[in-house]
Amino acid sequence: MTYTSPRRPQLFYTTAPMPCPYVSGRMERKVVTDIGGPDAERLHNRLSRAGFRRSHTIAYAPVCPSCNACVPIRVPVATFSPDRTQRRTLRRNATIEGFEVPAHATTEQFVLFQRYQFARHAEGDMAGMNFYDYRAMIEDTPVDTAMVEFRTQEDQLVCVSLIDRMDDGLSAVYSFFDPGMEDHSLGSYAIMHLIAHAGRLGLPYLYLGYWIRDSAKMAYKSRFRPAEILHHGSWTALDLANLPAQGSNAPRFPVSLPE
Repeated sequence: MTYTSPRRPQLFYTTAPMPCPYVSGRMERKVVTDIGGPDAERLHNRLSRAGFRRSHTIAYAPVCPSCNACVPIRVPVATFSPDRTQRRTLRRNATIEGFEVPAHATTEQFVLFQRYQFARHAEGDMAGMNFYDYRAMIEDTPVDTAMVEFRTQEDQLVCVSLIDRMDDGLSAVYSFFDPGMEDHSLGSYAIMHLIAHAGRLGLPYLYLGYWIRDSAKMAYKSRFRPAEILHHGSWTALDLANLPAQGSNAPRFPVSLPE
């Protein structure tokens, strides 16, 4: 008789070092694993709680040997309280509505995506994406994925958020917006909309990916308070006045994944 294991082993791989896109002069490495298959939802939930992020059918987390600047961050929906600037942003965008739609790429979205990339990230890899690359980013997913389209009263598409639904929250995978509406702070508005949307769905958290204190591109995530960060395998309240020490010895993700 031949024994067949009831579960295939989950294999993790480490990428080769590459220049860090967020902190100048540093190199990044990632641990990646395939989350496709019949157990994708459960595995995605466990990895997300352990600080991983999803791209297509891959989950990844930083494992940089000399840096732990990338800190997983999430916002507890029930206790979020917008500050004065965020309340102004909500008022300024009061006529812009967000609509959840299926994760299907459209030409209208792609035109906005290109405008955003050329204006904000012209030197990045995503600026060279064609429509088929964009469609793969949106539709190549093994988990419960959707999009939120933000439209004006004239039905103009001004912002899009790609989101994953998990058992304990929403994960904000990627957002882009009209670069000509800089004064509307559409990125912040989208996050606050997603926090409220998670609340309407009865989900306790909005996962925002990685907060990087020393990166202008990523530091904004700590403005959504109160927030929680993952430190030594446990989610704890973010206290900007008493941050955990940064160094090369802190573990990047727990050895045993949470259920």
